[in-house]
Amino acid sequence: MKKAIPAPRKPWQPTALDKLEDLLIVIAAFGLAGASVKFTGLNGKLGFFFSLFFSLLILNFGFHYLKRGTAAAKDSLLQVLAVMAIVITLIPIVSIVATVFSKGYKGLHWGILTKDMALASVNDPIANGGLLHALAGTIIMVGGALIISFPIGVLTALYLTEIRGPLARPIKFLVQAMSGVPSIVAGLFILSSLIYPVTKQLSGLMGSLALTILMIPTIARTAEEMLHLIPNELREAGVALGGTQWRTVAGVVLPAAKSGLVTAIILGIARIIGETAPLLLVSGGGDAVNLNPTQGAMGSLPYYIWKAFLTGGTEEAFARAWGGMLVLLSFIFILFGLARYLSGRKVG
Repeated sequence: MKKAIPAPRKPWQPTALDKLEDLLIVIAAFGLAGASVKFTGLNGKLGFFFSLFFSLLILNFGFHYLKRGTAAAKDSLLQVLAVMAIVITLIPIVSIVATVFSKGYKGLHWGILTKDMALASVNDPIANGGLLHALAGTIIMVGGALIISFPIGVLTALYLTEIRGPLARPIKFLVQAMSGVPSIVAGLFILSSLIYPVTKQLSGLMGSLALTILMIPTIARTAEEMLHLIPNELREAGVALGGTQWRTVAGVVLPAAKSGLVTAIILGIARIIGETAPLLLVSGGGDAVNLNPTQGAMGSLPYYIWKAFLTGGTEEAFARAWGGMLVLLSFIFILFGLARYLSGRKVG
């Protein structure tokens, strides 16, 4: 009878015994943290978390030092620090998502995406009205800002990475300076330079222009960093095959940086999609659906949330505000997932 040949295992993969030892260390750390909270001045969730953190550090370091030596003990120490850093990063994210969902689902109803607030107020019953006008306005204004910002941002990044002309330093300084511009300043600039002297009215187009000011530096800086990651060998190969510089950039460099450019779009949209201050000044924040960005006031999700919190005060108003937050957060998740899917596809 032939002996069963064990499946091959990579040397760095933990064995069943290693997993059992790690589990026992975690259990002991929880017990030690509980004892520390009970017999010392530490109390509450924060005290238990710090006790657990230091208990894991001490127990994991001591166990691996006695079993495998100094190198393994240092490695285990870094592993615990990395895991704790991940946990600390996830705590606010999970807390925000859980809070928005627990309070936002009360503001959801069947007509929330098919009705506007033209014939309802924020204090009316939840079933009256919806946020169709706000969702449509957000999509139009963010889309308009993206249409303007993306070509400008990418061309700026290409100039800084591929051309490197005499204006590269002042342009880079200007982009860095624009990154720190407060959002209210962008709204005031559009208000004073276009609305008062030219258009004389608030509109969605003015909102897109204000958001464009905030979006361009984010896309330009992110695209620049992504283009720096493209190996020079690809550029040299394109030129060696007889292509011009711009043909090489268009046919080789930009397709290679596609996922990075999608990341730039995501960061740019994340930078502006929740902005409220500039839209309060230039968009008008209408309560009816308006699909024409050049005429009339246009609502947005941030304006809808702000108005429900400010002008309400009832349980229905707060439910509408949290419901708007939940829709905005869901919209961001859908957009992020779609962008990741598109960036992961192979270039045809």
